[in-house]
Amino acid sequence: MLQISDLTLRVAGRPLIEGASVSIPDGAKVGLVGRNGAGKSTLFRAVSGEISPDGGTLSLPKGMRLGRVEQEVPSGPISLIDTVLSADRERTALMAEAETATDPHRISEIHTRLFDIGAHEAESRAARILHGLGFSTEAQQRPCSDFSGGWRMRVALAGVLFSEPDLLLLDEPTNYLDLEGTLWLERYIARYPRTALIISHDRDLLNNAVDSIIHLSDRKLTFWRGGYDQFERQFREQQLLQGKQKAKQDAQRKHMEAFVERFRATASKARQAQSRLKALSKLQPIAEISSDSVLPFRFPDPERKAAPPIIRMENVTVGYEPGKAILSKLNIRIDDDDRIALLGTNGNGKSTFAKLIAGALEPQAGDLTRATKLKIGFFAQHQMESLIPGDSAVDHVRQLMKGSSEAQVRARVSQMGLATQKMDTAARDLSGGEKARLMMGIAAFDSPHLLILDEPTNHLDIDSREALVHALNEYNGAVILISHDRHLLEASADRLWLVANGGVSAYDGDLEDYRRLIISGADGKDSGKSKGSKGSSQQDARREAAEKREQLAPLRKSLKDRETQMERVRKEIAKLDGELADPTLYDRNPHRAAQAAKRRASQVSLLEEIEAEWLEISEQIERAEAELTAA
Repeated sequence: MLQISDLTLRVAGRPLIEGASVSIPDGAKVGLVGRNGAGKSTLFRAVSGEISPDGGTLSLPKGMRLGRVEQEVPSGPISLIDTVLSADRERTALMAEAETATDPHRISEIHTRLFDIGAHEAESRAARILHGLGFSTEAQQRPCSDFSGGWRMRVALAGVLFSEPDLLLLDEPTNYLDLEGTLWLERYIARYPRTALIISHDRDLLNNAVDSIIHLSDRKLTFWRGGYDQFERQFREQQLLQGKQKAKQDAQRKHMEAFVERFRATASKARQAQSRLKALSKLQPIAEISSDSVLPFRFPDPERKAAPPIIRMENVTVGYEPGKAILSKLNIRIDDDDRIALLGTNGNGKSTFAKLIAGALEPQAGDLTRATKLKIGFFAQHQMESLIPGDSAVDHVRQLMKGSSEAQVRARVSQMGLATQKMDTAARDLSGGEKARLMMGIAAFDSPHLLILDEPTNHLDIDSREALVHALNEYNGAVILISHDRHLLEASADRLWLVANGGVSAYDGDLEDYRRLIISGADGKDSGKSKGSKGSSQQDARREAAEKREQLAPLRKSLKDRETQMERVRKEIAKLDGELADPTLYDRNPHRAAQAAKRRASQVSLLEEIEAEWLEISEQIERAEAELTAA
C-alpha cells in the first residue's frame, strides 16, 4: 500500500527522518509511535503530499484515495449530517449530476454507480458514525455553527471515516473525544476494511485497534508486528541485547587497540598488529541505545491530613443559569484517599461537576461542605491558554514563590518535569506536553488535598502518560480524573462514578463492563433501568460483582501500602550502598561504616519481610479475582 524508501525529511534544516525505509501492507492497521517532536506529523504531511521529501521516495498505488482530517474544521449553516454526507465527493457529485442529466445512458450509469457505492445507505451510515462520536439524532440536524471547535473536530473526523479512503490517516484522533467516543472509534478502526495509519499515544487504542506498529526513533522507521504492548516488550528485549552486544564490542575494540599499541613497533608482531588495525577499521560501531528519557511528574503530598469526608454534598443542584440545572439531587461523599474516575458522555456534566468540587461553581441549591482549610488543585486543558506567552516556566513559578532564591524556583520547575533547557523557553514556544506539565505543576503547587485532572493526557506521549500514572499512584491525596485514556483510569482510579441523566452515581461495574455497555449501543438512560427479566438479572450480576470488588478494596490498599514501603526501603538500601561504596569511609570513620553496614542488613531483612507480605496479599487478591471471574 505505502512504500517508503530511503526517506529524508527536514524542518528548518534539522533532519527529523533520515534515510528511513518501511513498507505498509495493504489492509494493515498501523500505529505510528514516537516521542513528541520526533516527526510523526511531518511524515503525515509528506504522505499526503503537503510537503516534498528532502530525499528518498514515498510510493502509493495509482488512483488510491487518501483521507485525512482537515485543519479547517467545518462551520456555517449546513447540518452535521449533510456535512458528513458531503465528505464523499464522488457520491455528492453523482447526486448533483443526477438532478440535471438528460441522457438516458448517462442516467443509467449514474444510478448504477450510486448503487455500487451504497449511496442508498449513506444517510444511515453517516448517522451511525455521528452517533458513535457522540451526536444525538437531534444534534445531527443542527448546523455546524451551533457547536464548539472541539465538537466540530468530531464532525471533521466523522466525514473522513464516512468517505472510507483507501489509506486513512488519523493524527491523535482521540484528543477531542470522550471515553465513550474513544471506545467506539477503537472498535471502528479495528473493523475498518482498508488500510489505516494512526498517530496515537493511547495505549489501549494501539493494543486493540491496530495490528502493527511503526516506531519513529533516532530518525529511523522500524516496523513491528502486533499491538503496542507486544512492540514495547520486543523493543526492550532488543535494547537489552543491543546493550550487551555494544559492551562486548567495546571490550573487543579496547583489547585490539591495546595489542596494536604494544606491538606496532615490534618486528615479530608487526604483521599481526597490521591485521588488528584492518580489523578495527572494519569493526562497525553498534549504535548507542537512545538516551531519550522521560522526566517524572511529581505532585507534592498534602502538608497535613484533612479530616474525612473532605467534601460532602446533600441534595445539591448546580448549573450556569438560574432555574437551569445541569446536575441535581447530588448526594456525594469524597474521602481523603479516594481515587475517582468520572464516566459519561461529553455534555452530561462531568466538567460541571469538577468545577463544582473545585469551587469554580457554587451550588444553586442544597448543602455542600468542605473540610477545614481544604486545598484543591484543578487542571483542565483550557487553562493552558492562561499562560503568559512571553513568560518562561521559571517566570510563571517565580510569581508563586516570591522571596525564594533562583535555585529554589528552578528546583520547583524541575519537579514539574521540565528539562533544564526548557525552563527559560517562552510559553508560546513550549510544546503542548510541556505546557501541560507546567499547568499541572501549577495546579498542584500548594500541595492540595484533592487533585482534579480534566483530560490531562491530550498532549502527552505514551511514556509521559506512564510517568503521570506513577506520579498519581505515589501522590497521597485524593484524585478525581476525567479522561478518555482507559489505561490511565484503570491504573490510577479505584472508584467509578457515572455522570448521566442529570445526576452522579456510583457505577456498578468496572471499565470493561462499561466498555461492553458502550459498544452494545446502550445509552445513559437505559443503563440504570432493567429491561425485562434478562436485564434485571444482568443488573443483579453487576451489582453482586461490584460488591465483591468492594470487598477487595482493603486488600488492594494493603498491597499498595506494601509497595510504597518496599520503594522506601529500597531507596534507603541504595543510599546506604552509596555510602558504603566510599573506600575512604572505613579509614575515616570505621564506627560509622559498621553502623551503616548494620543498618543495611536490617533494611534488607525488612525488605524481605515486606516482600513476603506483598506476595501473600497478591495471592489473596488473585484468588478472590478468580472467584469473581468464575462467578
